[in-house]
Parts: sequence; structure tokens; C-alpha cells
Amino acid sequence: MIEVGALRALRSVAALGTLAKAADELGFTASAVSQQLKRLERQVGVPVLAPAGRGVVLTPAGQAIVDSAPEVFQALERCAEAAQLVAEGAPRGVLRVVAFSTAIRGLLAPTLAGLSTRCPDLVVRITEQDPDQALHSVDSGTADLALVHDADGLPTPLPPSLRQRAVHTDVGDVVMSRTHPLALGDSPLDASDLAGHAWVTSPPGTVCHQWFRRLFADGPADPDVRHLVDDFATQLALIATGEVIGLIPRLARPALGEDLVARPLASRPTREVQAAWRRSADASPAIQALLRELTPGSPAS
Repeated sequence: MIEVGALRALRSVAALGTLAKAADELGFTASAVSQQLKRLERQVGVPVLAPAGRGVVLTPAGQAIVDSAPEVFQALERCAEAAQLVAEGAPRGVLRVVAFSTAIRGLLAPTLAGLSTRCPDLVVRITEQDPDQALHSVDSGTADLALVHDADGLPTPLPPSLRQRAVHTDVGDVVMSRTHPLALGDSPLDASDLAGHAWVTSPPGTVCHQWFRRLFADGPADPDVRHLVDDFATQLALIATGEVIGLIPRLARPALGEDLVARPLASRPTREVQAAWRRSADASPAIQALLRELTPGSPAS
């Protein structure tokens, strides 16, 4: 009989390309993963991996096993969920959640106290991951639910084994010191209002930097970017000096206090936040409980 752990290990190696990366994802040593795969090869009677440069690739037999793996995991998950539902139908055990940093700050952290009160037998474990890695973790079974955001208005591609639903729309505002000239108004800002001011912004490749570049896409000159900083708390500290302004998503910022002001943009930059989970886990009481916390008043399934 094929071991479930070996099947999961082979699937991770197939997705990540090396034993070391698969071991990191699964929380094992590379040697342990290698031993699992050797046992798998003895069980099926043929090699499942072949060397390829510094990594490995699946043999045809290995690929056939990986292609069949989702059905195995879905069947096991349905068994586990059925057992839990029979026991009480109440959320219990461990719910493994992966999410990008601002979703942890702005969406997950505020729900944990209420979820703990309503579901005392449920433990939520959160790991920070970027959307692509988060979806892979859920698809491979190393996480149960992911919070991801779209990329510049385009949805993150979803593996066919996953289901998703929108849980939040995040919006970006321009934040400045209360002593900054732009702090005097209260109407939405446009590109002409922002011209000539110095900025701190997130580095290229981030959604917030894409938002920022779009603000000035039709302008005659490039904006004055003084600082490139990934951490939003650090951005706010620089903004508080009064020398720069920044485009900050609402999920990423705490209460601004008396020294800082946020003003909306006439053309609001937004990103959709989605929750994603395996289709085979639709009936999971734990997933449904967290979805209810994230979207109160909406049906979770």
C-alpha cells in the first residue's frame, strides 16, 4: 500500500523541483523525504524520480502517481471531515492558514478573539506566504486555507482543485503628515494634486508599487521617489517626518493618530482579497467557521 506521506512528498517534489525545497515545505529533512520516496519506489516497483541538473524530474510512472494524487487526498479529506461532523459538527483541531502580511494584520488578527470564543476547540495556526506560494501550500495539503490578493487587477491563477470566494476589497489612500500641504484639503486627490511631491513607496514588483506607477502613468515626468521600503510601518515613520507622502493600503495601516492624515484618491486603487481552500474540504466546519468570521452576515459556502 502506498503511504500517504510518500505521496505528498512526491507531489511536493514535482511542484518544487528539488528534494531540499520539498523538505522545507513539508517540515522534514531532505534525507527523510528521500527515504519516503525510496520506499514509494519499492512499493510501486519502478523509479518515480530521475536526476535533472541540480534538481529532479518525475519519471512517467511518477507523473502518473502525482496525477492520481488529488483523488486520494480528496477521499481522505472527506473521510476526516465526515468523522468530525459525526462527532459534533463543531470546529475542532488545527486550522492551518497561509496569508500575505497585510491580510494577517488587517483581516485575520481581528477575527481570532471572536473565533476563539465561538470555537474553543479550534486552534488557528498562521504562516505568512505570498499568494502564489499560499495557493501551492493549500493545493499540496500543507495548509488548509489561504488568503490571497489579485495582481494588478488580475486574479491569481487558481489550481482546479481549489475553490475561492471574495472576503474583502482593500483600498489605497495617500498618507501624509498633518503638517504637509496636501493635508489641508478633504476632497479626493488626483494626479495633478500629487505632482511635485516627494514619495516613499513599496519596491517594484509589489501591488502597491503598481498602484503608485499607475497614478503617474499619463504624467509628463516621473515622480520624485525618495525611498523604496517594503515594510509599511517603516513607510509611515518616514511619512511622519513631513518630507514624503505614501500610498498605503488600508489593510496595512494601524490607526494613524494625530500626526498623520489619509486622503482618498479620485481613482481608487483596489485589490480583491480571496479566501481559497480545497474543494474536497467544502464541508470542513473549521474552514466554514473562519469564513463566517471574515465575512459576517454572508453564507460561508
